[in-house]
Amino acid sequence: MDKKLAKNTEHPNLNVGRKPGVPNKSTTMAREAIAKFVDGNTHKMQEWLQSVAEGIQNDEGKYIVAPNPEKAFGMLQTVMEYHVPKLARTEVVGDDKAPVRMVVSWKK
Repeated sequence: MDKKLAKNTEHPNLNVGRKPGVPNKSTTMAREAIAKFVDGNTHKMQEWLQSVAEGIQNDEGKYIVAPNPEKAFGMLQTVMEYHVPKLARTEVVGDDKAPVRMVVSWKK
């Protein structure tokens, strides 16, 4: 088996391995599988979430599962995290000497 040799002898592992920004194959496959599962079970998930939000009653009218809309919403958010990526928080900061200046104008 050939071993990759680095050109830099002081740092032998420099430039060896995966390039920055290349996604992990296992993570990509897992995300695709989760997305397919969610897409294929949307109708079932809607029923499950509705059951949690509205509760489940037995024949006598007593709740087997108490209504909990807050939990149903949390469950929906948890599923969505895997399907829709979160956006990173960003800040716009200016320098003390030259603060950020925003100009907004409208033309007619």
